[in-house]
Amino acid sequence: MDIKEKVYVAFNYLLTLDSGEEVDKSPEGKPLGFITGAGQIIPGLEKEMVGRTVGDSVKISVEPEDGYGLVNPELFQEVKRDQFPPDLELKPGMTFQSQGPQGPMIINIKEMKDEDTVVIDLNHPLAGKKLHFDIDVVEVRDLTSEESESLASGCACGCDCSTEQQGDCSSDGCDSDSGCC
Repeated sequence: MDIKEKVYVAFNYLLTLDSGEEVDKSPEGKPLGFITGAGQIIPGLEKEMVGRTVGDSVKISVEPEDGYGLVNPELFQEVKRDQFPPDLELKPGMTFQSQGPQGPMIINIKEMKDEDTVVIDLNHPLAGKKLHFDIDVVEVRDLTSEESESLASGCACGCDCSTEQQGDCSSDGCDSDSGCC
C-alpha cells in the first residue's frame, strides 16, 4: 500500500541539519507513527512521503517554510532577569522548558541585554533551519475504526478526547499524556 491521505504510517528516521549535526532520531525499535492528513508531522516531510511504501528508504530535505517556519523576530521578547532562578548564570544559547497555554514550550536565551534584561526567543528551536531526514518506511495501513473515530471527533492523537477537550489531553475522559490536542 502506498502512503496517501488518511492512512497510518510508521517510519524510522534520522534528522540532521545542514552542518551534519544530528538533531533527532527514532528510538531503536520504536518507529514514529502518524496519520496522514492529520497535521501530526511537519507538512514538508509528509508531502514528500506521499507515494512511498513499506521498505522505501529515502533522504528528504525540507525547507524552513515547510518545516518549523522562518524565524519570526516578533517572537523575541525582553523579560526581567528576576524571572529566572537567581543562582543560575544565564548565557546566550541556553534553553529552558516552560508551560504555555498550549502545553510545553522551549525558551531560548537569545542575549543578555543588560544585567536586568534577558532577550528570549520563543521561535521553535528548528525555525529557520533546513531539515534533512533519512527515512525508512516500516508500516503503511488503513486506519483502525478507533483512529477514524478520533479523526472524526477532531482529535488526531488517538486519545479519544472530544473537540470540547482539545488543548488539554489530561482532562477527564482522556487518557493521553502527550499533550497533543
